[in-house]
Amino acid sequence: MKSNETDEDFLFFAEDEQASSEPELAVGVWNILIVDDDEEIHTVTKLALNDLIVLGRKLQFHHAYSGDEAIRFLHNNTNIAMVLLDVVMESDDAGLKVVQRIRDELHLEELRIVLRTGQPGYAPEESVIKEYDINDYKTKTELTRGKLVIAIIASIRSYQQIRTINQNRIGLQKIINAGANLLEQHSLHEFSEGVVTQIASLIGLHAEGVLCAQIEDDGSTSDKIYVLGAAGHYAPFIKCQLDKLDNPRIVQQINLCLSQRQNIFGQQDTVLYLGSDSHCAAVYIETNRPIEAFDRQLIEVFLSNISIGYENVTLFQQLKHAAYIDPLTKTPNRNEFIQILQDTRRFDAEGMVAVLIDIDHFSDVNDGLGQDVGNELLIALTLRLIAFFGTSCQLGRIGADVFGLVGPSHELTPERLEEVFNEPFQASEHALQVNATFGLCRLTDSAEQGLTILKHVYIALNKAKKSISQNFQFYQPEMEDEMAERLSLLRKLRSDFSRDKLELWYQPQVSLSSKQVVGMEALLRWPVADGQYISPAVFIPLAEYSGLIVEIGSWVLEQACQQIKHLATQGYDDLRIAVNVSMPQFRNHHFVQTVIDCVNRYNIDPALLELEITESVVMDEPKIVIDALQKLKNAGIKVAIDDFGIGFSSLSYLQQLPLDRIKVDRAFVREVTEPAGEVIAQTIINLGKRLGLSTIAEGVETIEQQQAVAAMGCDEVQGFLFAKPMPNNELLAFLADNNPKKVD
Repeated sequence: MKSNETDEDFLFFAEDEQASSEPELAVGVWNILIVDDDEEIHTVTKLALNDLIVLGRKLQFHHAYSGDEAIRFLHNNTNIAMVLLDVVMESDDAGLKVVQRIRDELHLEELRIVLRTGQPGYAPEESVIKEYDINDYKTKTELTRGKLVIAIIASIRSYQQIRTINQNRIGLQKIINAGANLLEQHSLHEFSEGVVTQIASLIGLHAEGVLCAQIEDDGSTSDKIYVLGAAGHYAPFIKCQLDKLDNPRIVQQINLCLSQRQNIFGQQDTVLYLGSDSHCAAVYIETNRPIEAFDRQLIEVFLSNISIGYENVTLFQQLKHAAYIDPLTKTPNRNEFIQILQDTRRFDAEGMVAVLIDIDHFSDVNDGLGQDVGNELLIALTLRLIAFFGTSCQLGRIGADVFGLVGPSHELTPERLEEVFNEPFQASEHALQVNATFGLCRLTDSAEQGLTILKHVYIALNKAKKSISQNFQFYQPEMEDEMAERLSLLRKLRSDFSRDKLELWYQPQVSLSSKQVVGMEALLRWPVADGQYISPAVFIPLAEYSGLIVEIGSWVLEQACQQIKHLATQGYDDLRIAVNVSMPQFRNHHFVQTVIDCVNRYNIDPALLELEITESVVMDEPKIVIDALQKLKNAGIKVAIDDFGIGFSSLSYLQQLPLDRIKVDRAFVREVTEPAGEVIAQTIINLGKRLGLSTIAEGVETIEQQQAVAAMGCDEVQGFLFAKPMPNNELLAFLADNNPKKVD
């Protein structure tokens, strides 16, 4: 719409009461948007107001020629102080629609609006102002330059006041939120940002500044200064070192404030000291003008009020640091690593893998060289892992000798992980060559919860530790099903054991010379529904893994001693019973005394109780086993080594063991009629004789096998050829039929 001659000249009407401009130099701008479909209105408005300075700032004009164009501009430029808006443009109410969209759609509540129209009387002035939240509504003919200047000054002052109030509210809310949530992970940063915003609001400025402090993020003395809170264009630098700002003046001013422990009020900026002697910070605010004396007093009162709050937040942050950082390696601990797993899975899972690194036989280092050397080994490994993977992966210490890594799968390959351990580690004066086992899990193969991911990696690690072919394993979903099935079986085993459902069966052992039963081996049986039994090969490893074997083992000893006593009352007072013993039982400090007490409680001959151990038990922790067996041997209890020949036992350990008997494993008995099997079986039997030990061959199922081991000089046999394992009532019947020693 083309304006008439009066409209074109309205800005140049003379008026006695011209609004005076403020004399200060411009140190910034007020952004003004002119919205009008008449090009000349834009031109004359800009010319008339070009030199106007309001509250120390010049006006910066922006232009839109339709309602839609105005909305697009405001959508991308929210820092507009006011809009000079024509009512009638592409439609008679285009300007009013723009106002409605500004408030309802863009939610620009601080922006001030002055409506102008060339059609007086179009809309009732009072209702428009009330309904649409505008500052003024004038016809173009009545807007002289003086009146327009007054409208602009009033609008900008209103804009500044509303903005200050809002900044006050936002700043205070941040401080309140931080104080109410001190244990939240980002509470210190939120509190600091609130302080910056609030101080800027107190002195009537936009929140442009930073709060910095020295942070000891590794638990040691540190001179590094970090940005804890920031507002305005400094916000992206939160949590960064101060030097990352690349602004020498800010760095200089903050260092000066922290060293002098006092406020610095300058011409361009202000640096405020916050805190106490033990917890201090510096708040840098861009002021671009000196702070007035009244504002300085207001700021000092504010700082004194929040200093205690800042100190409290800092103390809680240090507590949180202790809760999430491993004190030895200064890396994330298990709790923090779980959060890292969760965050990585949610936001960057593709191509990422989680790894657990378990140091093999780490306890040997601690036990043999001392805990200090063990700690130095862990630190050396940490430094090497950082050197290998620090730029692309995140590291944490998950357990005593277990480390975690999260990073790209092309970096965390089994081959690269193995390279970490190629060279020895320097720990004190020792160069330690250690190996490790790795569990890996692709994050896309796991869940979103960090704890679940860690569980999956542990499943892979445990699978790798049981493997004899390789020292790593990738998690597969079916592994969890297997684990769940094992746990279900273990729960049932616990339940059935507590309800006394396990049974002890006995397999007779026969002398080859007398053909009489001389003893028996006690064997666990676990009955289930429909007369079926779960194999000991399945549930014994579960019991050992869970530690339940200690309780079960005590029960077996109790039953065996009770059976020896019962057999004696039946006239079989010279039959021994052999009981298998596992490593978890030896690790129990009360094991030896428990065995001796059980023998004494039933008042049986200790020589009739024989403990069977396997080579793997001996080799696991030789010292513990040998010491325990020596004490048991001194108490008169017999000792046999089971499955001899299938492990990798050291003959030096074998010589130290207080043995009475060697059992030839069924694997060699099965092949005893073949040349290779015959040689091994003969060697074991000869070794037993040289050491002064009795020998027994297990798994004898044929006459040929019996004849072969008899010809080699074996003393006793055990196997299906003579008898299968049987419950107590069947054992008594078997003895009645085969042993003439039974008395009337």
